[in-house]
Amino acid sequence: MHARRAGPSAILIELPGDEAVSAAYELLTGLRERGELTAAEIVPAARTVLLDGVPDPDRVFRLLPEDLSTGTGTPAKPHRITIPTRYDGEDLDDVARLWGTDRAGVIAIHTGTEFRVAFCGFAPGFAYLTGLGPRHHVPRRASPRTRVPAGTVALAGPYSGVYPTASPGGWQLIGRTRETLFDLANDPPALLAPGTIVRFAEET
Repeated sequence: MHARRAGPSAILIELPGDEAVSAAYELLTGLRERGELTAAEIVPAARTVLLDGVPDPDRVFRLLPEDLSTGTGTPAKPHRITIPTRYDGEDLDDVARLWGTDRAGVIAIHTGTEFRVAFCGFAPGFAYLTGLGPRHHVPRRASPRTRVPAGTVALAGPYSGVYPTASPGGWQLIGRTRETLFDLANDPPALLAPGTIVRFAEET
């Protein structure tokens, strides 16, 4: 772990990977909930956690344990969401070949995995979901599509995700959902926040 100042009221914590980030995020949010840490935002990414709006960064540096990645402390009970999905994506057969199975096998693996929102990025409401083992990591498409419809369920590298709005994208498309992932009229506007546990359920 390496922590450094990122401006007058922010601290950037660098960590070795998404598992360490998840553990650090749980610990830091727990400290904030108990009133032991003051930060306007705690923002996880692939290998960093940003503490923003910290009134006394020097005090926070003294507060941080030597190894945040162990996740010591009592994490908050995670929010759980099930996303109904129709598995008819354009790349479903390609993913099946990569996994050495058939369409039914892909569906069984994807719906049988408990995912966790590691961090959000790329577009408002886009959550990077971890949980698939290394055997089921897949490459991005060689040529990105110019438009992927909102609600598309997809895979890339170690992640699964759902496109919240129509956008270009190079992920492997395996299905679609009617759930709304991002709506400014909602509070909060994003359906999936870091730490949320996500399961997919086949919809026929």
